[in-house]
Formats: sequence, C-alpha cells, structure tokens
Amino acid sequence: MIISFACGLIFGLGLIISGMANPAKVLGFLDLAGKWDPSLAFVMAGAILIGFFAFLYAGRRQTTLLGMELKLPTSKNIDRRLIIGSILFGAGWGLAGFCPGPALVGLGMGLPKAVLFVLAMLTGMGLFELLERRRGG
Repeated sequence: MIISFACGLIFGLGLIISGMANPAKVLGFLDLAGKWDPSLAFVMAGAILIGFFAFLYAGRRQTTLLGMELKLPTSKNIDRRLIIGSILFGAGWGLAGFCPGPALVGLGMGLPKAVLFVLAMLTGMGLFELLERRRGG
C-alpha cells in the first residue's frame, strides 16, 4: 500500500508540475489553429520514451518487481470498439481539458470542472459495464 501511495503521489506531482492537471494548458496544446502551446508535447515525448523502455523491460519478465504476476495486454487487434473508445476519449479530453489521471488530481485540488468530469467519467464507466454484462462480455 505504501508503494502504491508513493507511486500515485509521484504521478500526481508530475501531472501538476508538467501542467497536465491544468485544463487551460491542455486545451492550449490541443488548439492547433489558435494559440498553440507545444510544451506538453515534450511531456508526452518524455513519457513515451520512458514507457517504451519500461514495457520493453517488463515484456521480458514474468513477475513484477514486487514478485506479483505480471499481466500485460496481449491483444493486438484494432477493432471498432477500440476506435470508438479512442474517439470518445479524445473528444472528452478536447472538450474538458482533462483525461482520467489529471481529472483525479484536479478533483483532489477541488476544481469544480474536475468534479463534473469525474462524475461523467464514472457514469460512462458504469454504463459500459452495464452494456458489457447485457452483451455477455
């Protein structure tokens, strides 16, 4: 639990320091036709670089560093559900300036917009689970 808390704290601080928890900064990055703010591209490039090597290392392991079973995604299918989910994720990010991690940080910071986003996100997740159960998946 302590390691999980520390990782979450470091992640949250990173989001705050990088500006990813600030919806105005995120929307400035997404505004390619207006006053574009490219600074988050460096944050994303750094995250992709670190993630690439982390997944490369993890792909060679059977267990986590704490000795638990390592469960990495195995599917390589790009199907309709993945594309629709990606479009919905991007649209929500573009409209609100939040994605799930920064929204939770914003919730902790007491941002009213984050409260609304998290409620909408949880509603969407609940709706997905309900539809999945009806579908039998």
